[in-house]
Parts: sequence; C-alpha cells; structure tokens
Amino acid sequence: MTFLLTVLSFAVALLLSILGAVVYSQVKHVAPNLTFAYRHIAFPFAITVGAIVLVLLLVMEIRNYRQRKTLEGIERVS
Repeated sequence: MTFLLTVLSFAVALLLSILGAVVYSQVKHVAPNLTFAYRHIAFPFAITVGAIVLVLLLVMEIRNYRQRKTLEGIERVS
C-alpha cells in the first residue's frame, strides 16, 4: 500500500510539475527544464508522501492490533 501510494503521488506530482514547467516556459519564452520538474519537485514530493503514508499505516496497524488484542481478552473473560 505504501509503495502504491508513493508511486501514485510521484506520477501526479510529475505530471503537475511538467505542466507547470511547460506553462512557465511558454510564458517566459524559454526552453522547458523538465529535469528540474523531476529532480526538485516530483521526487522529493513522492519521498515525503511515502514517509507520511508509511507512518500513518504503521499507526493504523498498531491501533488495530491493540484493539483486536483487547477484544480477544474481553471475549476470553466472558
């Protein structure tokens, strides 16, 4: 799940940054710098989103484990 969301966020960020670079190059009448869009926008964005998703999924799994453990204890007692 983490990998999938990281790749998806990379693809979306790359698309938007390429579109932004193309629009900027058309406005300023210069050649578009697409390597900038990849290296300085899309890649760091994807790494950040991947780290956030990893932490959120870990928190959700730990909470689910603790809840399941508590419910099993209640079931065992009654």
